[in-house]
Amino acid sequence: MRFPIDLEIGLRYTRSKRRKAVGKCDGFLSFISGISTAGIALGVASLIVVLSVMNGFQKEVRDRMLSVLSHVEITAPDGLSNWESLAEKLANEPHVIGVAPMVSSQGLLTRNSVMRGVAIRGIAPGEEGKVSDLPKQFIAGNINDLQSGSFGVALGAQLASIVGARIGDRINLIVPESDLTPAGAMPRMRTLQVMGIVDSGHYEYDSSLAIMHWKDAAALLRLRDPSGLRIKVDDMQRAPEVAAELASVVPQALWVTDWSRSNRNWFAAVQTEKKMMFIILTLIIAVAAFNLVSTLVMTVNEKQADIAILRTMGASPGLIQRIFLVQGLAIGLMGSLAGVGLGLLIACNIDVIVPAIEAIFRVRFLPRDVYFISELPSDVRMGDVVTVGLMAFGLSVLATLYPSRRASKVQPAEALRYE
Repeated sequence: MRFPIDLEIGLRYTRSKRRKAVGKCDGFLSFISGISTAGIALGVASLIVVLSVMNGFQKEVRDRMLSVLSHVEITAPDGLSNWESLAEKLANEPHVIGVAPMVSSQGLLTRNSVMRGVAIRGIAPGEEGKVSDLPKQFIAGNINDLQSGSFGVALGAQLASIVGARIGDRINLIVPESDLTPAGAMPRMRTLQVMGIVDSGHYEYDSSLAIMHWKDAAALLRLRDPSGLRIKVDDMQRAPEVAAELASVVPQALWVTDWSRSNRNWFAAVQTEKKMMFIILTLIIAVAAFNLVSTLVMTVNEKQADIAILRTMGASPGLIQRIFLVQGLAIGLMGSLAGVGLGLLIACNIDVIVPAIEAIFRVRFLPRDVYFISELPSDVRMGDVVTVGLMAFGLSVLATLYPSRRASKVQPAEALRYE
């Protein structure tokens, strides 16, 4: 099977060797072609791995956040007096798979001489499993131990460590509301018994979360009803859409928020960081791709006699230009494909590669006592892979335009003058 002449010669030039003297040659041109290919491949692989790791971190943190937070929250300033009927109504809405009452407030937890600000969360133990993974995150005690009237509390693992509390210990909780006494306004305080320890894997929540039965929390805050409802939907990515639909169903006095709005700053920061890393690593690929310019220019200078002979045999300038376009595109395509393959290989096996490196060099990239995620996660998205591969190949195309155009302008007489 015969290829078109421009394709055949261009591919041959990709692996051609430089003539040193009559009957002798070295592999310098092949070497720099290989370096250009390797540069593109490493740039593409680096970008795929970095994007996959950043996607993995974002997914891991999001999932850990949503194991504690709810997808959608409906709150009222003064409590929901008809929360049971509203919960039943919302449970029948499309995409809603769970509804549970909640009480949310802030407080100050004290034990001995240690004081810590906490986020108070009142829950219904029997219903909480419908809207979060909290029942599975108890590492000591059980969620059903939080009975109404017992004024028991479950603490985040980090918070319990900070105040030095264990199961059965008693702690004091001060809430913002105060009681009027003859001596003036006095902070409202209650002694609670630690009934459980919760470890969600997210430091922010494990270091500040105090969980109670919603009726006990409401009694502390002088409320008769829960302050809102927590809702879980069938697809967390559609939570903003579902929240907008629920806002048209509930009374206008209620506030409807979804997890993406309540954590908007964090996700915006992650997206900005991801874009900046994409731009920085794209510049690395651009440097590698434009190495093709020097490679092809050297090839054109070396092959001027060949170009002149082809021109005298009737080859058109367009044919000469296509020959060097083929050479440049072949290098760019090989580099892009090799980079995609290498990047996928590393990204898909990073959970094996990183521990092996840590074991060999006796280092720890993500210490458990510093980072709440101690392993590098990876989430390979084919959209990112395709985008990076096409971008690298596109830069390679741009890099071949000038050298191929220069080759097409070589004058046979000038090129053969000193041959």
